[in-house]
Amino acid sequence: MLVLTRKIGEGIVIGDDIRITVVDIKGGSIRIGIEAPPDKKIYRQEVFERICRENQEATQWNPSDLDALSESLQKRAPK
Repeated sequence: MLVLTRKIGEGIVIGDDIRITVVDIKGGSIRIGIEAPPDKKIYRQEVFERICRENQEATQWNPSDLDALSESLQKRAPK
């Protein structure tokens, strides 16, 4: 991990297209601004971790769930 010290108005550049700037410092927190192309997805870490966890949970299914879904669809099918 790279650790840097920055003051308000200073920033860092990642690659050719991402710029992070320190906007404000209050107490124990900082505000940062991020300039990046619109095709780059930017998430707060806790949101990203939740997305990953929910995606992992979505891949965990029980075959009996598929049987129940199949039965439900068969009951709806027009005869």
